This record gives sequence, structure tokens and C-alpha cells, in this order.
Amino acid sequence: MADIVSNPTAKRDYHLLEIYEAGIVLRGTEVKSLRAGRGQIRDAFARVENGELWLYNAHIDEYAFGNRQNHDPKARRKLLLHKSEIRKITETASVKGHAIVPLGLYWQKGLIKVTLAVGKGKVQYDKREDLKRREAERQLKRAQMHRLKATS
Repeated sequence: MADIVSNPTAKRDYHLLEIYEAGIVLRGTEVKSLRAGRGQIRDAFARVENGELWLYNAHIDEYAFGNRQNHDPKARRKLLLHKSEIRKITETASVKGHAIVPLGLYWQKGLIKVTLAVGKGKVQYDKREDLKRREAERQLKRAQMHRLKATS
């Protein structure tokens, strides 16, 4: 499972409730561009429309060696999930403050897959609490390392 693109802001901005793996419908030039590492999903989101899941704002650069039929970098892309999974995602995401956020794109057996999460948006004080907790963990690890060095 080799990561192609990841979304570092997703874990910072959302409490991730449920995680799903989906296929994605891509054109040949999109796959070649992603193989070259030319894409980003930082601003991307997913939405259910007419019983289908679509990915918006995922930017995949135009393929450098493509012809005039190259793809649109900001086109919406269809995500492939079972109907039961789409139904579950719809129910969870329909609550106010919830969103469907892509976490990353990766290769699996020659296919590109998307990791999606239904997340509840964090507010400012939640983000501050996360920063405080991480800083406390860092200081605890530092103290343990100094203690280990002192006993050696």
C-alpha cells in the first residue's frame, strides 16, 4: 500500500468517525499524472448525489505528455462503493456538522483507491486541546529519555 497523495489537514480539522475504502473512476492521463505524484486532495470533499458518491476539488495535474484530450484537473470524480456503504455514509454525513473527507489516495494491486472518512468538524478549542495533549506527550518522552541517559 504505497501512498500517492495524503490529506494532512483532515485529522487536524475533523474528528474522524468512520473510515471507508473506495475505488475511483479515472481516465488514463489522470492515472499517469498520479503515478508521477502530481496531485493533491487538501481541499477535496465528497458528496452523495442521486445514490452515487462523487469526489470534488481533488486536483490532479494535467499529464505533461498528454494531447489535446487531456483531462480537466478539477473535474468531479465518481467513487465506487457498495450501495449499502453509500447508504451508511449518507445517514452519518446527513447530521449537521459532518462531512465526507478524503484522507488519501494509494495503490492497491495496480488500482488507485481512496480512503474516505466521515468526520465531525472540530472547533477551535478542540484543536487547542489536541496541541496541549501532544506537547505534554513530547515533554513526557523527553523526560523519560533524560532519565534513561542519566542511569546509563
